[in-house]
Amino acid sequence: MDNSEFDYESRIISSDLTEEDRDGEPSLRPHRLDEYTGQEKVKDNLKILINAAKLRGESVDHILFYGPPGLGKTTLAAIVAEEMGVNLRITSGPAIEKKGDLVAMLSNLNDGDVLFIDEIHRIPRTIEEILYPAMEDRAVDIMIGKGPSAQSIHLSLSSFTLIGATTRAGQLSKPLRDRFGSLMRLELYSPEELATIIKRSASILDVPIDESGAFEIASRSRGTPRIANRLLKRVRDYSQVKGNGRVTKETAEKALEMLEIDEMGLDNTDRRVLETIINFYGGGPVGLDTLAATIGEEAVTLEDVCEPYLLQIGYLARTTRGRIVTRLGYEHLGLKYSPSSAQQAAEQLELSESEE
Repeated sequence: MDNSEFDYESRIISSDLTEEDRDGEPSLRPHRLDEYTGQEKVKDNLKILINAAKLRGESVDHILFYGPPGLGKTTLAAIVAEEMGVNLRITSGPAIEKKGDLVAMLSNLNDGDVLFIDEIHRIPRTIEEILYPAMEDRAVDIMIGKGPSAQSIHLSLSSFTLIGATTRAGQLSKPLRDRFGSLMRLELYSPEELATIIKRSASILDVPIDESGAFEIASRSRGTPRIANRLLKRVRDYSQVKGNGRVTKETAEKALEMLEIDEMGLDNTDRRVLETIINFYGGGPVGLDTLAATIGEEAVTLEDVCEPYLLQIGYLARTTRGRIVTRLGYEHLGLKYSPSSAQQAAEQLELSESEE
């Protein structure tokens, strides 16, 4: 099978950051909490943290944002820095390859600055240990030289706020996780919230849009603002070339139909995963590695990119024996629900285990 059919990184409904997002997102991002749509619980907690820190004249306590990609973790970090009137320094876990890299970043922070580390769970453990005293004591101990002549130097740091972001909170080490004062989970957005975001983005991009057009895009955006903004740009392109430049429900439907994105936000790849499990394995259960080999894609790609949304909307289920397509998944594809005996046994096993 030609793996080019499954170029996950180029999927328009991928929640991962693309080059186009890097170029276009900054202008669309809100800069204050009052401008930020959704995540009400997180916003309420941040308001208290920020106002309390201002009253005491201190830095905001360290914060960990976790949840699926594309929900606004970087944006919230920038808002915290903006609300506090301090600088924001941004890096990522994979970019920190040496202890010296992290020490240099920490020592260059000014009083009150915010250091944002994206995908913080990917920092190597030996380097991560530098963060422990930095977060607790605002200091780091570094070794100069090797062998008998090695010396330990105690370096004091300015008061700062570390904001970490991760899509895999479970992979974060317990010592690091315990040093964050606030852990905040970001949830998927409702279509109504996404429609508000889309209308705001359309205003910034100077794109005329109807309420129904915004909601149509929102309902197919998989609960993710990053995807919503990306789809808005593609629908804008279609409306300018094929329509009168105004985004309506009809133009949104036609544009997204051309992109093979259905009313639930599934693209051709998502549907093919479901169809493969049904047609090749009687609806499941099937192991991840077996499914990946059948489709011709890496298992980690399926697990990280394709599965999460199918699980969230209830079209796919994980059992101890493998993945199965649910009744909702069958119905979405227009197929009669006729699970194999293996699938029925897996579902019954899961039910009995959950009752215990």
